[in-house]
Amino acid sequence: MALITETSLRSRLAQGLPNPYPIAAGDLLTPAANDFLKSRGIAIQRLKAEAPAALPAEPAPEALLLPVGVSGRHVHLSPEHVEALFGEGYQLTPLKELSQPGQFAAQETVTLIGPKGVLQNVRILGPSRGASQVEISQTDGFALGVKPPVRLSGDLEGTPGITVAGPKGAVVLAQGLIVAKNHVHMSPDDAQRFQVSEGDRIILQTRGDRPLAFTDVVVRVNPRYALDVHLDTDEANAAQLNTGDTVQMIGKNGVFTRAERG
Repeated sequence: MALITETSLRSRLAQGLPNPYPIAAGDLLTPAANDFLKSRGIAIQRLKAEAPAALPAEPAPEALLLPVGVSGRHVHLSPEHVEALFGEGYQLTPLKELSQPGQFAAQETVTLIGPKGVLQNVRILGPSRGASQVEISQTDGFALGVKPPVRLSGDLEGTPGITVAGPKGAVVLAQGLIVAKNHVHMSPDDAQRFQVSEGDRIILQTRGDRPLAFTDVVVRVNPRYALDVHLDTDEANAAQLNTGDTVQMIGKNGVFTRAERG
């Protein structure tokens, strides 16, 4: 922006003043300078602002989307506990396959018995494991009267127990009751595509009108795994997510790399 004064115009008289005299967009012409030009019959031409040169548009980075699997309350049983609850030699009966290869929801269910309440028809997931484990939500814990810690599957040391009842008997677990820590299953190829490693903590954002971020989702990598983010029902309800919805990776290990609304 320039200030055009009568003095500046007079200093250019010897060189000659153009007619019309161009005034660039944003330049200021003092009243005295305006009168000076008019007195000499020089018209004023106000120039339009030039459009700034367009920068080449950067392509938006590919959205790193992951499918969600909502995990309701369920039980994993050791072979010994399967027999204790359903009878000697009993084998679980697959009802439907789960997102992870070789895993299935069984037809069989059990009842969880806590200090203040019970939860019936809790699904067993198979196949049998080395140690029995019960995964519930915090809301389920209120109903049962228990306070399970948030843990990754298999991290059972120091966790509370629960009574599990079946048609042929009951088992009192000394430990094994947890709220499952949110996590994502990935194959090595998936881990390479998302540029993460086993144990990394990724940041996920839901999409839609009310985006919500999960900032500490643990990466688990195994050649047997299929890509799937595991959330419990409390988390999914808060984020308005259903199984099959997708979330977007927007960072890892405490560092945000991108975030979008909508």
